[in-house]
Amino acid sequence: MTKKQRALEVIERLKKEYPDADCTLDYDEAWKLLVSVRLAAQCTDARVNVVVEGLFEKYPNVAALADAAVEDIKEIVRPCGLGESKARDISACMKMLRDEYGGKVPEDFDALLKLPGVGRKSANLIMGDVFGKPAIVTDTHCIRLVNRIGLVDGIKEPKKVEMALWKIIPAEEGSDFCHRLVWHGREVCTARTKPHCERCCLADICKKNGVS
Repeated sequence: MTKKQRALEVIERLKKEYPDADCTLDYDEAWKLLVSVRLAAQCTDARVNVVVEGLFEKYPNVAALADAAVEDIKEIVRPCGLGESKARDISACMKMLRDEYGGKVPEDFDALLKLPGVGRKSANLIMGDVFGKPAIVTDTHCIRLVNRIGLVDGIKEPKKVEMALWKIIPAEEGSDFCHRLVWHGREVCTARTKPHCERCCLADICKKNGVS
């Protein structure tokens, strides 16, 4: 089985297993997703969803958050960890959105990468979830699972994993595929404990199980 053949089979099986899988960060505007994904670094999405309720209630739009003092942002987002650096990035990002993009999130990958605190993972998430464009989000679940399954071979650097997956994942499937990997990684192919291969829908085509 080639990597592309395996990838297509994995996509179809995960679709059946998680038909409604989507982003686990709650948001109703693009700028809010930008904030949430920055807070999600080394923090659970569940905690981020709770913390941003207070943040967005106090600062309900880009301009309000751009005007907020970094210290005030820090106090609210502290439960997400790395409060100082996250607050600083969020403040700078909102200022840039206000001053250069009229308060709107740019619909351009390279422009997104220029925003403070936004890397390829965040930019891909925005492109896929907000704008419906081709995207591959290489978070920790994605990197762990595609290596175990055999879609990539021992690649751990996020950008290299992303580039390898672009070669074998149909562009229109990338965003949903990565969301399904997150769900599967949390429920079955876990990181901290032994993977639950006995109830994995991919067990018979997984390289970890010796399938070539």
